[in-house]
Amino acid sequence: MKVILLFILILLVFISPSFGQVYKWVDEKGTIHFADDLSNIPENYRTEVETLKTPKELPSLEKREKPSSPSTVKTSRVEGVEVNLLRRHEILLVEVILNNKVARNFIVDSGASFTLISRQTATELGLTIDDNTPIIPVSTVNDVILTPLVMLKSLRVGNAEAENVEALVYTMPSDKEGLLGNSFLNKFRVVLDSINGKMTLYPLQGEPSPDRPGGYSRDYWVGQFRFYNRNLMELRKLKANYESRGVRSDLNRVNNTIRYFENRLDELDLRASSAGVPRNWRE
Repeated sequence: MKVILLFILILLVFISPSFGQVYKWVDEKGTIHFADDLSNIPENYRTEVETLKTPKELPSLEKREKPSSPSTVKTSRVEGVEVNLLRRHEILLVEVILNNKVARNFIVDSGASFTLISRQTATELGLTIDDNTPIIPVSTVNDVILTPLVMLKSLRVGNAEAENVEALVYTMPSDKEGLLGNSFLNKFRVVLDSINGKMTLYPLQGEPSPDRPGGYSRDYWVGQFRFYNRNLMELRKLKANYESRGVRSDLNRVNNTIRYFENRLDELDLRASSAGVPRNWRE
């Protein structure tokens, strides 16, 4: 468990830029709630909210010449989807269906940057991991690990489904099958009821309005652009470091990933323009 927590901490510190503020509060029944907009929190709880930072969703990993479609969310009920959680000691797990073919019990962690899958799961899903696969540099005490970033066509929890979900390929220790992180969870408003072993997922995207272009808040859009710019900045620093040290073995992978993020930033800008996002939200 210490190893799991250490890796999650590394993810949070080094690769979890936020998409803005997320607010956490606990109601009188002890149920934990999350929201990205203070107006969604009952007024009598607003003085007790805890402000969190959560990572944003990545866009599609399709090739540059084929712009990706925005990640979409499907739910069978407008009011949200409730799923059962399984408790194992101090952790909560939920069954997930990957690409409509592989079922796994994943640890639920709304503080982790990305969903994690194992190499074995990636193989079962037929995912290709090679020198052209985008990577996320994860810093450790002694080195930088280039962790493969892959695309899941769909990820379903109960009747809540998200398409184009990114996942890091990392084999967790012991018998842990994977981790459900914010590359899936941040597409929803998540309500965790740990006492009764329930999780309810409400789609984050609402009806478009002048103050919510595309159905998303200002914090969401601002954070999306900050995410790409921050990742590009870190990748370019890593590239310069490799070049100064004469490290050529991974330089091609870093260059490919820089091009990938540049392409995604361009696509995000097109999406924002189509939704009518103000220019000062894109800096």
